[in-house]
Amino acid sequence: MMIQAKRVYEPPEPADGYRVLVDRLWPRGLTKEQARLDEWAKEIAPSNELRKWFHADRTKWAEFKRKYRAELKEHREPLGRLAARAKQGTVTLLYAATDPERNHAIILTDILSQLVTD
Repeated sequence: MMIQAKRVYEPPEPADGYRVLVDRLWPRGLTKEQARLDEWAKEIAPSNELRKWFHADRTKWAEFKRKYRAELKEHREPLGRLAARAKQGTVTLLYAATDPERNHAIILTDILSQLVTD
């Protein structure tokens, strides 16, 4: 069992397992063939309002995490489905953000890892 996050622009690898795009918007300049997705989980991406708010001021990371976790409470079913998938094998959460340490996929990775071990 493994849940990992990876930029969608990185080349797909067999070790990625089940590939899930977790952005609300399609990544610029990327075709569906290049992305090689198994699923596009728009519903667990940050809302447009939250995404724009954080993009305007990236110093609000702690507040973004809190608000995003609150939004995810409304999406237990898709989170549970991905956690169940992760119990079967690797799940790679794909994101387009440029910051590998401060993006919503990192938060999702933590949440899903908790669900898998509960």
